Amino acid sequence: MSTTSGRVKVAAQDGPRELDPHQWRGDFPILEKKVHDQPLIYFDNAATTQKPRQVLEAMEKLYAEHYANVHRGIHTLSEESTDRYEAARDTVCRLLGGVSREEVIFTCGTTEAINLVARSWGDQNVSQGDEILISEMEHHANIVPWQQLAERTGATVRWIPISDDGMLDQEACGSMLSSRTKLVAITAVSNVLGTINPIKQIIDAAHANDALVLVDAAQSVPHAPTDLQSWNADFVAFGGHKMLGPTGIGVLYGKRQLLDAMPPCLGGGGMIRRVRKEGFEPADLPDKFEAGTPPFVEAIGLATAIEYLQQVGMQSIAAYEQQLAKLAMERLSAIEGVRIFGPGATDRAGIISFQIDGVHAHDVAQILDRFSIAVRAGHHCAMPLHLRLQVPATARASFYFYNTSEEVEKLGVAIEETQKVFRKK
Repeated sequence: MSTTSGRVKVAAQDGPRELDPHQWRGDFPILEKKVHDQPLIYFDNAATTQKPRQVLEAMEKLYAEHYANVHRGIHTLSEESTDRYEAARDTVCRLLGGVSREEVIFTCGTTEAINLVARSWGDQNVSQGDEILISEMEHHANIVPWQQLAERTGATVRWIPISDDGMLDQEACGSMLSSRTKLVAITAVSNVLGTINPIKQIIDAAHANDALVLVDAAQSVPHAPTDLQSWNADFVAFGGHKMLGPTGIGVLYGKRQLLDAMPPCLGGGGMIRRVRKEGFEPADLPDKFEAGTPPFVEAIGLATAIEYLQQVGMQSIAAYEQQLAKLAMERLSAIEGVRIFGPGATDRAGIISFQIDGVHAHDVAQILDRFSIAVRAGHHCAMPLHLRLQVPATARASFYFYNTSEEVEKLGVAIEETQKVFRKK
């Protein structure tokens, strides 16, 4: 574990290796489960991913052998828990491309991380007349905090449009940037369309206009290599439960000079250096933003999940999921009456949102469940996007490296059977 300031060294990244999902599926107990007497097909990975035994065992081991509250404890158990918690921070640093450990803040999830920036940086730096740019494909977690900030400050939220095929309108984005723009808050990958946004280009354009950029990376960090030094993003947020880790743990990355200048959002134990009757002095980073007992067991679970993903290979995961997405698009596009939303396979991650003519998305999900296929249905916490698409809801199949091409074929067959059910009605 590194206990000093500075950047954590990153191992060299190998190129993508051929990925065999059957090599890994045995590590996931829930994939052995049967639903309606058929093997489970889990296609709800954009909502949350399943957990390998290694993650479950790491958390159980901590509870059973090392558990005690972290930081300030002098006794052995506290020191053991603290060492593992801070080692987890180093693991996150390596995943993100060797950023400084003081720039990595543990939160309870992506949503809290974004809200932290809106409350701390936003309240301090945004005022009446300023503008915040977000896109039409954003998750509510990257919409509502900025709307709330605008209500508090008198700033304006402006919407970057998307094309009919689900791509960000980069020309419009460039023209909307101005001296009034304080922040661009953008998703790296749409949780509905699967669209992979050109994050580096967006950041460069924003910085050229003296605007900061927050990246919602909830759908990208778990699925592809991430190099924040290359991105040069100001803030990046993601959560553990979408990348094999437990719920209740997330990460906010922020450039140190920004985090140093931001006031803490929450007050209490952990985030203070000293407290007197006259006031308090906050602790140094990263403790300044980690008030109270942190989710240290969950952080250790996340670190184990990251190590597992790195063993699989992030480049291999990204390439494999795009193969599954391409296969699914080809299979579903061949079914008359099925509409797929979003761009082509080369511009999308492993997410397919679709609609069956004459069948509500909730009914689609319910029928697919009879075939033991778990998909998500609804507006996927992206109501403005669905208004743009002019559909009330979509069904969404989202893939991970433990899914197989055989499962994709079963999805196609089940959709055809779903159509037959509603034709009879």
